[in-house]
Amino acid sequence: MENLISLVNRLQRACTALGDHGEDSALPTLWDALPSIAVVGGQSSGKSSVLESIVGKDFLPRGSGIVTRRPLVLQLHRIDENREYAEFGHIPRKRFTDFAAVRKEISDETDRETGRTKAISSVPIYLSIYSPNVVNLTLIDLPGLTKVAVEGQPESIVHDIENMVRSYIEKPNSIILAISPANQDLATSDAIKISREVDPKGERTFGVLTKIDLMDKGTDAVDILEGKAYKLPYPWIGVVNRSQADINKNVDMIAARRREREYFSSTPEYKHLAHRMGSEHLGKVMSKHLESVIKSRIPGLQSLINKTIIELETELSRLGKPIATDAGGKLYMIMEICRIFDGNFKEHLDGVRPGGDKVYNVFDNQLPAALKRLQFDKHLSMENVRKLITEADGYQPHLIAPEQGYRRLIESSVISIKGPAEASVDAVHAILKDLVHKAINETTELKQYPSLRVEVSNAAVESLERMRDESKKATLQLVEMECSYLTVDFFRKLPQDIEKGGNPTHSIFDRYNDSYLRRIGSNVLSYVNMVCASLRNSIPKSIVYCQVREAKRSLLDHFFTELGKKEAKQLGKLLDEDPAIMQRRVSLAKRLELYRSAQAEIDTVALSK
Repeated sequence: MENLISLVNRLQRACTALGDHGEDSALPTLWDALPSIAVVGGQSSGKSSVLESIVGKDFLPRGSGIVTRRPLVLQLHRIDENREYAEFGHIPRKRFTDFAAVRKEISDETDRETGRTKAISSVPIYLSIYSPNVVNLTLIDLPGLTKVAVEGQPESIVHDIENMVRSYIEKPNSIILAISPANQDLATSDAIKISREVDPKGERTFGVLTKIDLMDKGTDAVDILEGKAYKLPYPWIGVVNRSQADINKNVDMIAARRREREYFSSTPEYKHLAHRMGSEHLGKVMSKHLESVIKSRIPGLQSLINKTIIELETELSRLGKPIATDAGGKLYMIMEICRIFDGNFKEHLDGVRPGGDKVYNVFDNQLPAALKRLQFDKHLSMENVRKLITEADGYQPHLIAPEQGYRRLIESSVISIKGPAEASVDAVHAILKDLVHKAINETTELKQYPSLRVEVSNAAVESLERMRDESKKATLQLVEMECSYLTVDFFRKLPQDIEKGGNPTHSIFDRYNDSYLRRIGSNVLSYVNMVCASLRNSIPKSIVYCQVREAKRSLLDHFFTELGKKEAKQLGKLLDEDPAIMQRRVSLAKRLELYRSAQAEIDTVALSK
């Protein structure tokens, strides 16, 4: 069972070391889930004396006004060795054997956090005391409740202290040790009043009555201690602290405990209650109760820790890796992000992600439809054939076949294919550009760095534009090749007139009749259709080779080349992450470290059983 209190002690220390003080924040808190005993009382309630009696040592700062200005997490460890020493969480390797020095360090550490003012702070001080004269127990000593601000304190100090105390005791896992002086009316007790607000049924509250020996003559606290005046589920415990005279005389704490036992056993009013009175009994009761509460909370604590680890890991993964500090690390990080983007882009083209099929749609639908709309038969109307044939002959009509006319008719028809070819290049460029933007948006790592996102997007689009220009040049060259050299075999296979050269009985001018011109138009149309069918196959190949293939192969090559020339400062500008996200990542990493540490601690305790 002692392992359980030690476990919570270690987890509480880890919480403070990693910034989890249980305050309201956007981060999950482990502190609030840990069972703890919060010591609550007014400034004159004898709260400090109760704690010193439980420990058996003078170690708390004393004085007028608010002395405790930060929560003190007091962790007591019972050891078998015949020695006593203390350790602070903020100086873990230093052992204090002089408890006057412990008192001074508490004051000094309070001043380090709050300055030499009378302000308060919610950041705890951790103090571990090892002694054969204590029970295993953890107590949180909170600033004493007050009704008025003293000189040097802000007017809000009364509410500030009350809010701090309430923030500790309102948590379901908090056990409240409410300290009330017996020589004051219990109805005015600060501790009982605030405890009742957060724990109306008293299910988490232990009542402690101090200064019983200072009550007016003829009065006693029997009704309170027996639970008649103010009933709590757990029995009230009375204690008798050292008087101010005893403190001034440095009366030994062990002797004070003995006198406390003698007081209850020898005073007629309290003799029947003596077995459950005194600071020693209080320490044992609280230790036993804390152990039982921790034991009951362990399964829920394990579940909470495991669930929170998954949540923290998920968010950290979403936020991405932290920025490297050196130039090489920054360059590697940028390159890795670019590779992820490039991979997403390629997946679109390869069909792993949607969008690549639109390229095929250009070749299978848009290009054929555009070629069809050219309407070569209208271009090769009889009037147009006659006009071009006549113009091509010039001052001397052709002798056998109008070769120049054929060439002009074919060139003027084929050249019009440049329009659909160019449109196909532009259509594929638009699709690739759209896929770049999709891949940019799908690369979560780029969302962290707006400047890098813009640079990568611009670099990718510029590459696509260079590829488009090359593709347009190559594709239009295909059309120009068809114009520059005609397939002779096609014409050789055409049906010829008698004796190849046509009918010699007809004059040259008779050959311009409708039948003759219609046959020329038909021949040209057949050839152009053949060329068109060929280009319908070769244009997609050119576009894929020059644009799609190049985009997959070298989309960011130029960007990478320029990137290698940049210095650390320039690389840093690309990785301009939002400072709020950077801080969030650091906070999440610390909190994840805390929860993993807690998971390991709990697993170790579970295995040791």
